[in-house]
Amino acid sequence: MAYHGPSYGLSRECQMKSQAKFDLTRARESCDWVEGVTGLTLDWPTSDGLVDQLAFGHALKDGVALCTLMNVLLPGAVPRISTMKAPFKQRENLELFLKGCENYGLKSQDLFQVNDLYENKNLYMVVDCLFALGGLAQKRGFDGPVIGVKVAMENKRNFSEDKLKESQKIIGLQYGSNKGASQAGMTAYGTGRQIIPGEAQKIVSTDSHKIIGLQSGSNKGASQAGMTPYGAPRQIIPDECVKKNKQNRERSSLPHSVEDVSHDSLGSHDEDSASSAVDEDSYSQSSVTEQEIGIGDSGDYER
Repeated sequence: MAYHGPSYGLSRECQMKSQAKFDLTRARESCDWVEGVTGLTLDWPTSDGLVDQLAFGHALKDGVALCTLMNVLLPGAVPRISTMKAPFKQRENLELFLKGCENYGLKSQDLFQVNDLYENKNLYMVVDCLFALGGLAQKRGFDGPVIGVKVAMENKRNFSEDKLKESQKIIGLQYGSNKGASQAGMTAYGTGRQIIPGEAQKIVSTDSHKIIGLQSGSNKGASQAGMTPYGAPRQIIPDECVKKNKQNRERSSLPHSVEDVSHDSLGSHDEDSASSAVDEDSYSQSSVTEQEIGIGDSGDYER
């Protein structure tokens, strides 16, 4: 295995995420299953056995145990297993194992890449592959040690043509439900609002149409009678006032009659007499007050 040195940046982040996904408990279960099915003893780097993910990769990276496992599950899947320690021979064993898994029925998304195991890049994918292989082995009737969840068997239904047509009449729950509601009796789009339903209009008398319901609102008896038509110029003075002003101007342009003149003269004479009477009253009141106060010719007070 080549040494690539320490990783930095994005490579370091991906490496840390891969290490976080590795579950040591599941890795130990998968190793025990491989040993139980093949009867081999995995080669651990130390006597402590499986202590970390590097020990897991070291035990399986030569591909001998994996190819033997594949031949037990599917005899003849790997015709020749190489025991050489050369890197290319070990990689060849891993490629034969992956090809045997694909022929056995394992999906491509459950497989791993050679570098994921040989260079310890994504060891958690190797564990997932072994668990998926154990589940598929249970489905195919393997009577040895088991691991993982058994893959469900296909349960295909054969319905008649009439049964399939009946299913098209039912609205699935994915489309929602209107609880039996329909648009029957609804007002057509664009028509006015119908306060009273159609059936109720047959019962209601014609006099009731003259009453404005509270649903329609109320204008409190107001109307548009006497309003200026739309587009007409603004009228500051009403029409009746204009007529009266016109009549007054016509009357003022005519000469006064004798009756009008006599009436005006009498009116002015009455006004003059009334003003003279007021002056006399005011003079008599002022003289009385002077005598009561006692102001003499010299302006001294009388004692």
